[in-house]
Amino acid sequence: MAKEHPSDHDPRRSIELLWGLHEPGKRGPKPRFSTEDVVEAAIAIADREGLAALSMRAVAQAVGVSPMSIYTYVRSKSELLALMVDRVAGELEDAPPGAGWRESLAFMARRRWSMGLERPWLMDAVHHRPPLGPNIIARMEAILRAMEPTGLSDLEKDLMVDVLRAYIEGALQDARDAREAEQRTGLTDAQWFELAEPALQQRLDPRSHAALIRLGEAWRTAPDIAQLADPTARFELGLEVVLDGIAAFIARRGGTP
Repeated sequence: MAKEHPSDHDPRRSIELLWGLHEPGKRGPKPRFSTEDVVEAAIAIADREGLAALSMRAVAQAVGVSPMSIYTYVRSKSELLALMVDRVAGELEDAPPGAGWRESLAFMARRRWSMGLERPWLMDAVHHRPPLGPNIIARMEAILRAMEPTGLSDLEKDLMVDVLRAYIEGALQDARDAREAEQRTGLTDAQWFELAEPALQQRLDPRSHAALIRLGEAWRTAPDIAQLADPTARFELGLEVVLDGIAAFIARRGGTP
């Protein structure tokens, strides 16, 4: 499905909405529902059916108001999505007090990974320009503070955080692609490889494809191929590699890895 862009159009309006949690006007009878109720209903739909099922009409039906009434709470679907993304960001925990920068980043990365698995619709909400709501800002502040002991400059810390974010989102996308491929074909990645590998090996030239032949042999003889293909196990290994790279970068800058 096409990705949604929750805060592209008017970042000022988005920020005002997120920080003020805009409610319907005060005139007339007190509304039966709040903007928070609308956001919770929208999150429930996305959790249950994915972002493709989310529409203003569906949310209105879930809340119990007319489709036109929902626009008194949020002006558009993009505004609603911004509120949803910031709302679930508030469920993420900060690292325990006293944790070092590496432990803190690993803790927060694992929480984001788990949330992404539980709520795959978040991957359909583009985060290059994230909704700058209070919960997302709190998470950004926490992760930058966690890197204070490294001695990196503020811009370098921001770059390291961006590297980690890109890794997490890439791993989540890869896990989702694998899940969807299994649903389409009825085959896990390991089962697909078992079918493809013998035919491919017959066509590989040992002189020009030696590395690939060795890799195929390694996968075929691995004692626990299911564990090697497990998305969380692969995420954990990749996370260690990324954190090692950040530590090496800090050391090159004369900081405290």
